[in-house]
Amino acid sequence: MAPIPKPPAEPQDSPDAYVGLDADRAERLARDRGWSTVRSLPPGAIITMEYRAGRLNFEVKDGQVARAWKG
Repeated sequence: MAPIPKPPAEPQDSPDAYVGLDADRAERLARDRGWSTVRSLPPGAIITMEYRAGRLNFEVKDGQVARAWKG
């Protein structure tokens, strides 16, 4: 039987720390802190709801992060 895959550990980082930052700066910071995927989305974007370990999502409005969440 094959072993059950273990997802990579997520950075111990609060998504709330990115709210209010310039979107480009926030993305660089998130990658420096270990997030494997950073996704910037416009407000109201339609997205899939699957959870991806190591992914950080940003809702970007007027060039600034308005909301951030894991997955």
